[in-house]
Amino acid sequence: MQALIYPTYPFKIQSVAGKDQLFDPFRKTWIVLTPEEWVRQHILQYLVQVCKYPSAVIAVEKTIQLGELNKRFDIVVYKQDKPWMIIECKEARVEISDKTIHQILQYQQVLVAEYLIVSNGHETYGAKIESGKLQALQSFPDYL
Repeated sequence: MQALIYPTYPFKIQSVAGKDQLFDPFRKTWIVLTPEEWVRQHILQYLVQVCKYPSAVIAVEKTIQLGELNKRFDIVVYKQDKPWMIIECKEARVEISDKTIHQILQYQQVLVAEYLIVSNGHETYGAKIESGKLQALQSFPDYL
């Protein structure tokens, strides 16, 4: 897998029928190790290990209803039982584009979080929504 800007972690990885799998401690199951999953797992570990977010407030790959469509978000961090941060992950070779921003803004219509983050493991962009406007972040916010 490709090196990312996030620290490395001692992931549990196994090969089954020629496919690599990674144990996801959040979903408590083995997941096929795709390039996007590699980014997602690094961000999850970064949130818990470095930013000290409680793992109990983090949801991974859950389905939400967007109009008549079922969509799956990558990561949502909750605070006081409400979505606080939405994180959209892309594999390392995928550029963060208007399409990525449009995708996370669709999730925002349903979840209404205070923070939005997009990352491909090399580039990470974040914004705080204040008075209906996006204010760029320089780092992940503290979880207090």
